[in-house]
This record gives sequence, C-alpha cells and structure tokens, in this order.
Amino acid sequence: MNHTTTHDETTLRTVLDGWKAAVDGHQPDLVAARFTEDAVFQGLRPYSVGRPGVAAYYASQPLGMTADYRVLETRRLADDLILGYLEVDFTFTDRPTVNVNLSILLRHTDEGWAIAHYQASRLR
Repeated sequence: MNHTTTHDETTLRTVLDGWKAAVDGHQPDLVAARFTEDAVFQGLRPYSVGRPGVAAYYASQPLGMTADYRVLETRRLADDLILGYLEVDFTFTDRPTVNVNLSILLRHTDEGWAIAHYQASRLR
C-alpha cells in the first residue's frame, strides 16, 4: 500500500470538487453521476447501492446545504483504486453544521474516476 501522492490527491480532489459543486447546487442527479453504477453509499441514514439511492439521499437534503471538505489521507490501493479519508462540514441555512469523517473509494471506469464506496461517520 502506497502513501499519498500528489497525482492521487489531485485525482481525488477533481472528483470531490464535482461532487461538492453538485451538492452545493442541490443537483442530486449530478451528485449521483459522480458515483459508479453499483456504488455502496452510506450517508447518515441506512445504506443504498447504486446511483438512484445516492440521488434520493441528496434530493432529500435541504436547499442551501453546502459541503466543505479537507483531505486527510489518500492511498493508492491498486492501479484503478484510490482510497480517500476526509473531514467534511455540511453547512445549513437553518441549523448547526454537521461534521463528518468520510471514507471514499474511487474506482477508474471506462468513464473515468468515480466513487465506488462512500461512508460517512459522525465522530464528534
């Protein structure tokens, strides 16, 4: 297992910047498009598999919610797999910020890099 490389972190940030833009814009279908067709998704509710579950999760989030992330670690697990570990602050217009730790696994597909696994945990 290799440690963080600049290339891997850049790849991770490229995918996450697209995810963040879609989350911030309350565009659940565009959020889901950042995931693989068979992605395992664990937000702060029961998990789902596939893009429809991701889209439904983000469609249920309130307008005005935004996400700010900080990359803590990346690991290249295989040529087509990058693990990312992050802190994410989800900010709302009418309630306190929700802080989560997020593990994601990016997989390289025919369409490029996409999120194959997403697990959020509230640790604080």
